[in-house]
Amino acid sequence: MLHLTKPLAFIDLETTGINLGTDRILEIAIVKILPDGTKTVKRKLINPEMPIPKSSSDIHGITDEMVKDAPTFKQVAQELKQMLDGCDLGGYNSNRFDIPLLNEEFLRAGVVFEMKGRKMVDVQNIFHKMEQRTLSAAYKFYCNRTLENAHSAEADATATYEILLAQLDRYPELGRTLETINKTIGEEVIVDFARRFVMENGVEIFNFGKYKGKSVAEVLTAEPQYYDWMMRGDFPQNTKQKLTEIFTRIKLKKG
Repeated sequence: MLHLTKPLAFIDLETTGINLGTDRILEIAIVKILPDGTKTVKRKLINPEMPIPKSSSDIHGITDEMVKDAPTFKQVAQELKQMLDGCDLGGYNSNRFDIPLLNEEFLRAGVVFEMKGRKMVDVQNIFHKMEQRTLSAAYKFYCNRTLENAHSAEADATATYEILLAQLDRYPELGRTLETINKTIGEEVIVDFARRFVMENGVEIFNFGKYKGKSVAEVLTAEPQYYDWMMRGDFPQNTKQKLTEIFTRIKLKKG
């Protein structure tokens, strides 16, 4: 079994699309595992306050009609935050999509969702490191069962938890804690969820554009207008938040 020191919440989202800056959550499922193995589930449909593209509805089956009377994210943000308080976070491709988009929604709702001190485990990273396949194939491979109701948030989140347990049995070198899992698969240090910045030797580095590979602090010191350009640009709120933290740190150092 998985050895936990605090609750681990597996998150799965169904959304209007895959753009962290502009798309919205339509459905969220949280499967919360307590250290004693107790499981609780919360699932909600959410009104995205925007039309759902047909290409997205074709994947998850959620239509405008289904969510027109659902609450907005802002209306359920405090309830979701309370469910996730004190939890580490897990999911499938969650480090790159579900958790970043959830964080964006909290920011838009004006609700502080602190990531500091939370561990994250992305089952897709383990799977790709070890076998390199997709969620349905992962469920078949590790659990020897067919994933019913794929793209139902609750089914996907539950399957993800079951896959992780099977991975721990298959790969004893992963250990039984989130620390040993992430150390074994070489999980990267995240600066911003969109990966516009990366951490190298303790320094934030640009990971895009004309300054790719350059220190963020050094670029902003020499060209502070670049900060203004990014803040006006179509970057996710989390990216702008991290950029502002770095820029504020520079100004404090300069006195």
